[in-house]
Amino acid sequence: MQLSLLRQGSSLSQPARQREVLEGERSAALKTFGDSLLQHDRNAFVARGIEVMQINVGKVCNQTCTHCHVDAGPDRRESMSRETAEAIIDVLKKNDIPLLDITGGAPEMNPNFRFLVEQARLLGRRVIDRCNLTILMAKGFTDLPEFLAENEVEIVASLPCYLEENCDAQRGDGVFTRSIAALKRLNQLGFGKPNSSRLLTLVYNPVGASLPPSQDELEATYRTELKKRYGVEFSQLFTIANLPISRFLDELLRLGSYDTYMETLVEAFNPIAADHAMCHTMVSVDWQGRLFDCDFNQMLKLGVEPSAAQTIFDFDIEKLAQRSIATGRHCYGCTAGSGSSCQGAAVQSSS
Repeated sequence: MQLSLLRQGSSLSQPARQREVLEGERSAALKTFGDSLLQHDRNAFVARGIEVMQINVGKVCNQTCTHCHVDAGPDRRESMSRETAEAIIDVLKKNDIPLLDITGGAPEMNPNFRFLVEQARLLGRRVIDRCNLTILMAKGFTDLPEFLAENEVEIVASLPCYLEENCDAQRGDGVFTRSIAALKRLNQLGFGKPNSSRLLTLVYNPVGASLPPSQDELEATYRTELKKRYGVEFSQLFTIANLPISRFLDELLRLGSYDTYMETLVEAFNPIAADHAMCHTMVSVDWQGRLFDCDFNQMLKLGVEPSAAQTIFDFDIEKLAQRSIATGRHCYGCTAGSGSSCQGAAVQSSS
């Protein structure tokens, strides 16, 4: 049924259809995520406090990447309002949440991005900007590098390969060249330089249906190749697996690779990575202010448990900090091999 929908030109990116593929008849032969937890004497996921508030300010983006789990692009209109942005800052004022992690889309395209950054920094919070790099070269945004530097924002930037052909295959023609130009500009401002407090983290996503390689080994290769080829430096590298959600799930189904990829994830389940899953210590906020356990659950419309606060407007840190976490087969993407999270590999090895 799902493949026939694709042939007719319909996208499976709608959350209900995504969940149907992941949890329905097509995946019936696979273990459930709960089965894997029980097999390894792990309990269902429960929050252990809130150390990170990750906010997805919308789906507006200047790129259309094939692996994007947000289904973002230039034609999207979903964008966080000033009212919701102010509510987020109000929550940070009232609660000791040390890190504000801003993502999108291209988060910088939201009209409240600078407000969020400035207000969070005034409160003494760490701020991460999940940047696609090319936005820093786009008309109307070329002063962003200076803004990020002045506010000591930590930049986490996608660069799926140090080779132009591989990068452009995933992110679009010309993206690599503009990304290198942006990285050079950031280096000029001190980002990514040795002993600099201006952190510049690069993010690697596999181009195809495979798990990321060793984060430490790949970081060493990136560091050598980017320095040698382009004179570019960076602080650290994160490896993040592609989750079977949105465009990447569509692509897996189109290529007939869904079953194989899911089997790979399930077989590579690592209980230690599960122990360190990012959802244990974070809460995710969508562009409308609704609350989720992580950005991936957000895209599948799997909200936080009903007994907890449901939106940023009725935020209750005590209930959220000990809530049960919604899981599903997509969670294998974060717990396979060395694990994968917004902070990179969860463990150093899959042993």
